[in-house]
Amino acid sequence: QVQLVESGGGLVQPGGSLRLSCAASGSIRSINDMGWYRQAPGKQRELVASITSGGSTKYADSVKGRFTISRDNAKNMVYLQMNSLKPEDTAAYYCRAQIITTPWVLGGYWGQGTQVTVSS
Repeated sequence: QVQLVESGGGLVQPGGSLRLSCAASGSIRSINDMGWYRQAPGKQRELVASITSGGSTKYADSVKGRFTISRDNAKNMVYLQMNSLKPEDTAAYYCRAQIITTPWVLGGYWGQGTQVTVSS
């Protein structure tokens, strides 16, 4: 069994910063792509940023230059540094990972989400 647990959300003023963390645990052999998604009320869940096991990254146009995704493969963790936050960044943020578990099964896993609210 695999768990993804996010942390680091909260309330921040426009222009502020937050750092989200996501820890993967369980019967993990290896982790392929990891990413952050977000879902605002009444909207579809969207990809914010992703990172491969080799460190290649992709970003949604709306966050390029403001957000940075990174990972620590030794700790099975992924991070999202969010700077210059805007009210439109307000959403529940979800961690997702493609994980190979024992014995040798590839599956996609989601965290439970962490709320980010940008407001003055």
